[in-house]
Parts: sequence; C-alpha cells; structure tokens
Amino acid sequence: QLQAFGGGLVQAGGSLRLSCAASGRTLSGYGMGWFRQAPGQEREFVATISRSGGSTRYADSVKGRFSISRDNAKNTVYLQMNSLKPEDTALYYCAATNYYYGTTPDEFHYWGQGTQVTVSS
Repeated sequence: QLQAFGGGLVQAGGSLRLSCAASGRTLSGYGMGWFRQAPGQEREFVATISRSGGSTRYADSVKGRFSISRDNAKNTVYLQMNSLKPEDTALYYCAATNYYYGTTPDEFHYWGQGTQVTVSS
C-alpha cells in the first residue's frame, strides 16, 4: 500500500514537499515515480528515481523546479516542488515499478492514492 501526502494550497512561486510512504512493502526494491492528473486530462509523468536513487528523470515541464529523492531507510520517497505555477495544480500520485524506473503509467505496477496540489495565481 502506497500513500502520498503533503499536498495543499500554495501561492504561485511557493514550495511544497510531497512524501510517499509504504506499508507492507519495502520501497528499496522498486523504482519509484510521481505522476499527476489535472481534471479532464490524462495522467502525466512528473519524475522517476531508480532503486538506489542514483538515477532520476524529469518531465521537461518540471525540470529545474522539482526534485525527486528517496530515503530507503525510512521507506519514503519525496518530491520537492519549488517555484510552483498554477499549471502544476493536479492530483499527484506516487507509484512503484518492478523495472529500474519508468516514465509512463503503464510501466508502474503499484499506485497510491493521490494528494491534491493547488497553486493559486
């Protein structure tokens, strides 16, 4: 079971840090990812990180503003979001993959419930 939390309402230019924790599963055995979905839109890739944390990839829209990291000792994955924009408003999901990492929803095998991020202008 994955659980994402840390969302909220923030003004444009602000920051939030999302966390993804697992119960009954050791995240160190999985590549991890963050996706987001705005109303009426498809779920889109945000960031991914390999099992060790040594490799990461980002969507062009968040590169330089968002940072994905993990603390395997705490069984938690993070998404630090800086310089937030209104277009970052969405429901954010964390997901785990049996692959090294992934950039599409189909590559992920386990999903958590989302956490809402709303950025006001």
